[in-house]
Amino acid sequence: MVLVLGGTAEARVLAARLDGVPGVRVVSSLAGRTSAPVLPVGESRVGGFGGVPGLVAWLRARSVAAVVDATHPFAARISANAVAACAEVGVPLLRLQRPGWTAGPGDRWHPVDSADEAARLLPELARRVFLTTGRLETAPYAHLDDLWFLLRSVELPTGALPRACELLLARGPFTVEEEIALLRDRRIEAIVTKDSGGALTAAKLTAARELGLPVVVIRRPEVRAPGQVGDVEAAARWVLAGG
Repeated sequence: MVLVLGGTAEARVLAARLDGVPGVRVVSSLAGRTSAPVLPVGESRVGGFGGVPGLVAWLRARSVAAVVDATHPFAARISANAVAACAEVGVPLLRLQRPGWTAGPGDRWHPVDSADEAARLLPELARRVFLTTGRLETAPYAHLDDLWFLLRSVELPTGALPRACELLLARGPFTVEEEIALLRDRRIEAIVTKDSGGALTAAKLTAARELGLPVVVIRRPEVRAPGQVGDVEAAARWVLAGG
């Protein structure tokens, strides 16, 4: 059995790529942070494992042969748990992580290491902010009473919200034209995003460049996996070679 820690587009593509391959059984695991997750093809499970001890027990009970960590670039806890659990059990582990975004000519990026650092920087940059960091990380901005926020996420935020904000529930992908229209309509002066990488939500970066807007980019946490690839085919070859 191959366990794919998923929840990303890359994880779903990998599951589809390996589905039906003779001798390969894939089980995809989703954290269950959204109420209606997009499920991959084949077998899947939803929910946590119970930390490192729970994952260790799960791997041993099912004689898992290999693990592919294809979680979101900011899912640092499950990635760290996977590293520790696989090392304890002796199961090969591969990290499948899409490449991060790279600033180009005309971009006005302000890289930071955390949401708290982004919140400290924002008052110097803008009064109207487009916040696209997901529903779980709104609290660091809740005290910025002098700023107005447009918050976009797939589901309703669970934490404290800024006093002046508009919620926009939407799931990408979005086109550059749609993003430009949104930024202009809401008179946005700066964007806050995580360096999630990929094309699904990258249109906002192009829109910001075309409009000359600053973008606060939260850097990814470091994941110390024993092996890492940046594309699905490389991960599939690793699995088919025995991990």
